Amino acid sequence: MTERDAQHTARRDPAFSDTQGAPKESHNEAGQDQPQQAEAEAEVEAGQENGAEVSTDATPAGAPEAAIPELVIISGMSGAGRSTAAKCLEDLGWFVVDNLPPALIPTMVELGARSQGNVARIAVVVDVRGRRFFDNLRESLADLDSRGVTRRIVFLESSDDALVRRFESVRRPHPLQGDGRIVDGIAAERELLRELRGDADLVIDTSSLNVHELRAKMDAQFAGEEEPELRATVMSFGFKYGLPVDADLVADMRFLPNPHWVPELRPYTGLNEEVSAYVFNQPGAKEFLDRYAELLRLIATGYRREGKRYVTIAIGCTGGKHRSVAVSEKLAARLAAEGVETVVVHRDMGRE
Repeated sequence: MTERDAQHTARRDPAFSDTQGAPKESHNEAGQDQPQQAEAEAEVEAGQENGAEVSTDATPAGAPEAAIPELVIISGMSGAGRSTAAKCLEDLGWFVVDNLPPALIPTMVELGARSQGNVARIAVVVDVRGRRFFDNLRESLADLDSRGVTRRIVFLESSDDALVRRFESVRRPHPLQGDGRIVDGIAAERELLRELRGDADLVIDTSSLNVHELRAKMDAQFAGEEEPELRATVMSFGFKYGLPVDADLVADMRFLPNPHWVPELRPYTGLNEEVSAYVFNQPGAKEFLDRYAELLRLIATGYRREGKRYVTIAIGCTGGKHRSVAVSEKLAARLAAEGVETVVVHRDMGRE
């Protein structure tokens, strides 16, 4: 948190100066400006004699330098909700630019730095609609890094099935399908975005989210006045419903006895105290929680050091109802007690 705040309030890098390296006019060769120069020197000397502080810089004395604005790059699969995410940030007061050519991102940041604080947070939506998308984007990101600009990448992900349904519902072609099918365009785009997805600070899977749920996720990440050092989402899930595609870490609770086979516990979930007590009374349950929490402390330290601010920890069992829910709740409480802002999501609870 302290590191981010320091970066966001840092003075503008000299690379942003529009006067740096500009040639200075010289009139000494012709000798025409020597009287004016002598007059200016005399004025400075007179001011110093009177005790006045005279600045010879172009910038007025005491004028604050421009601060580099905070930058978020929104990208991801076409149809995964980029526009919704952008509108959410716009509602939160961000200056949002949709479909900006990646080569112009450094220019956008520079203009924000000149705005005297009026544009402190910029969100840019970039996607495959731009030509030479990846070449320009990589160059722009390298340029921003060389200037010390702190930037984050939010990547919107979704399953092929969900994307096909969305394109068919609006009766529009995929930007990359050409003469092929929608699935061909999706496959091509997924391959093009593979590297960017790996570099993303935050990946949001919108396969099962509606517009309001996506906005809630964006609000949870960006609405706070102060951003914590690390935000964690602890998600319980059922293996029979598939792995969460946005999980950074996955733990399997199927090594513990299943409360499903205890008749009096079967109707309840891991939120029930009796179910939770049953789970943690099993051999290895408490030991797993202790050791996994210790491992996460080590990982969290590395994430902070590398500037990663978001992590999704998936805890799975067979159906996502008993063991994974109970363990997720306990683990989230541990993380919160250690200063990690934590959100708990029970993805599959109630699906049976």
